[in-house]
Amino acid sequence: MVTIKDIARLANVSHTTVSRALNNSPLIKEPTKQKILEIASQLNYTPNYNAKSLVTQRSHTIGLFFSSISNGTSPSFFVDALKGVNHVISQDYNLFVRGIDDYQDFSTINPLRFDGIILMSQSVQDNSFIYHTMQKGIPLVVLNRYIEENHIINILSDDTEGSRQAVEYVINNGHRDIAIIEGIQGFKSTQMRKEGYLQALIQHGMSIQPEYSVSGNYDMESGYLAMNKLLSLKKPPTAVFCSNDDMAIGAMNAVFAKGLKVPDDISIIGFDDIGFSRYTTPRLTTVKRPTEQISIWGAKKILSLIMGKQEKAEKIFANTELIIRDSVKKME
Repeated sequence: MVTIKDIARLANVSHTTVSRALNNSPLIKEPTKQKILEIASQLNYTPNYNAKSLVTQRSHTIGLFFSSISNGTSPSFFVDALKGVNHVISQDYNLFVRGIDDYQDFSTINPLRFDGIILMSQSVQDNSFIYHTMQKGIPLVVLNRYIEENHIINILSDDTEGSRQAVEYVINNGHRDIAIIEGIQGFKSTQMRKEGYLQALIQHGMSIQPEYSVSGNYDMESGYLAMNKLLSLKKPPTAVFCSNDDMAIGAMNAVFAKGLKVPDDISIIGFDDIGFSRYTTPRLTTVKRPTEQISIWGAKKILSLIMGKQEKAEKIFANTELIIRDSVKKME
């Protein structure tokens, strides 16, 4: 394995000079730095972070945790979160990605292993993980879910307002029988999006019909099955608000399978604005949720905390945006 001393010998400089060059120190002249980096590249040198951490007491690892990767996390949500964090985290850090539900206990979550943790929280069950991380003194930023704890930086999108605006748009297009396909029970996002749906109905003086609320699982199959339930009602809805785009795409397929059309026979609106939503037929009207932007902010905050800067513990709300396409019909 190539070491700093090997590079120093070939570059004819001290190993301190090599170390400074590899860490981009301003104390090293540019030609010397370039020469050292070139040699390091030719030798395929990779820093020994374990040895480095003994000196600096840092692991050079940032954890990106989800409530669960395998259950209820749509591929697009996962990718957007990863893209946002990866955009900010420099090559000086290893990014460790895991689901909380992979752990029997949290004994391995400690400051020797993680310089900081970004939690993309989806469930209230994550609270034990949050308290463990705080207790261990690991810098922490919680994204995506509103948490009651006031001593943590908490960044999330205003899902309730986004859902309210989406359902209001459907109401303004003349719909009165509006259903909802909900997300996973127990997820805060499920609760917030249903709250927005209910707020819109109440504000417009419309009755709430229990049979128009059907549970889903944030995946396409559950959207398909939920829409079949709604279509089999004695009085099916004229419009359906789906708590994410994956379920909306499943719901659209259920409509087509019955020989019906979107939006002629039934209007559908989604939430998230995943990449596929602009390529469905018809193109899906949805709520753009800035997952990548939230992740970028979260990564910047965690780096700042790791560097020892005093960041104010606050709740930061990112605005959603209604993206109007072709899947909602204007009623005559």
